[in-house]
Amino acid sequence: MSIETQKLSVKEKIGYSLGDLAANLVFQTLITYLAYFYTDIYGLDTGHASAIMFTVGLIAAFGFNPVIGALADRTVSKWGKFRPWILFTSVPLGIVALLAFSTPDFSYKGKVIYAVATYTLLLMLYAANNLPYSALSGVITGDMKERNSMSAYRFVAVMFAQFFVQVFMLPIIESAGGGDKAIGIEIVMTWLAIIGTIMLIITFLTTKERVIPTAEQKSSLKEDLGDLTKNKPWVIMLVLTTLVFITLAMKGGSYVYYFKNYVDADELTSFINPILDFFNSIGANFFGEDPVSAGFGLFNAGGIIFMIVGIGLSKKLADKYGKRDIFRFFLFISTLFIISFYFFSPESVELMFLSQILHGFFYGITIPILWAMIADVADFSEWRTNRRATAIIFSAMMIGLKLGLTIGGSLVAWILGLYNYHPQSETQVESAIHGTKMLVSIYPAIPFLLGCVLLFFYEINKKMENQIEADLKLRRM
Repeated sequence: MSIETQKLSVKEKIGYSLGDLAANLVFQTLITYLAYFYTDIYGLDTGHASAIMFTVGLIAAFGFNPVIGALADRTVSKWGKFRPWILFTSVPLGIVALLAFSTPDFSYKGKVIYAVATYTLLLMLYAANNLPYSALSGVITGDMKERNSMSAYRFVAVMFAQFFVQVFMLPIIESAGGGDKAIGIEIVMTWLAIIGTIMLIITFLTTKERVIPTAEQKSSLKEDLGDLTKNKPWVIMLVLTTLVFITLAMKGGSYVYYFKNYVDADELTSFINPILDFFNSIGANFFGEDPVSAGFGLFNAGGIIFMIVGIGLSKKLADKYGKRDIFRFFLFISTLFIISFYFFSPESVELMFLSQILHGFFYGITIPILWAMIADVADFSEWRTNRRATAIIFSAMMIGLKLGLTIGGSLVAWILGLYNYHPQSETQVESAIHGTKMLVSIYPAIPFLLGCVLLFFYEINKKMENQIEADLKLRRM
């Protein structure tokens, strides 16, 4: 295993982070708006929307990711193993992202077929782009502190993407479409596709693969898979990733329904008007005229801003105390503020915003650590077996991500159906309104709490991190 200098320039860290910014323009849109797009814009019923998201998501998770992981680990090019995938999927990913949020005038059956086809292509291309991108973090450097630093840069970029999608996107869709959300979302996705493509190309141009397996390292796909099944930290991280993204998809996809159907519009208007007046006074009317859209955007803005603050603290805490212990502690604290939403009345707007801010801050500390832990698992596998299979380890984590997104996203539409939610209806029955409250409180808290318990069985603590890093450095000299 050969390795160059471990230190990364700020330019390379920023260049790498732009890849996640681009990917999250797609990913955050899927989390936040896919269920809402299918039910309230495209006109699918909740059962069909849930079935599409669940079935296609499972195919993507268990079909696309292992194949792409195995292929990426065996890619040989002058640009490395993973960077070519980022380059050659950049344009197709942008095009298909636009198509997936388009609303062609088909019959209802045609709409279902179109949704299945475009969502399948989108998840396939997303896997082909983002899996090698994630694996790239494991070969840019073998220095664990540099990985922590790079992860912090990366997830600040993620927060910027999340900030745009969750804060500004709904008002921009309203404005761009002149009140027609179908037209508005197509216009917005066109620009996101162009910007995202450019960012992915910049990532390709500014990064370098430094942890390079020697020519003597040979392993079959069977051996790589066998290594995984014997790797207890990998199994735990697979389940943990699934649980985390179930929660993110469930609560992220539910907030738009929560603000539309549960939060008291008059109280919301009274609370946000001073904020909107301030922005209007400085000529920065970012949030549009609709109080629900504006409140939804400001609510997300508070959480994301404080997530970024939390991310800024993440590296220092992880370096001092170890990734596992910091992740577990702050994941638990952040969950308490999710549960708190169960106790809020529709008029408790101030408490909703405060809880969102506190949840964002404490969860933000955990965000970079998850992916840095997965890179550590790749090191753990090499440490135990003397073989490195970075992409297939990350592909398993991408299975967890896709599985979590699939389960969480489809649960939103399915649970709304159980509570008798009627898409495109101006008023909802009491059970549907209660369902939206459950979807942002009790239901998404459960996977996070299970993840906290699971981490008691994860063995890579601070002491083992240091041992693995030191042993691998000696082997690579």
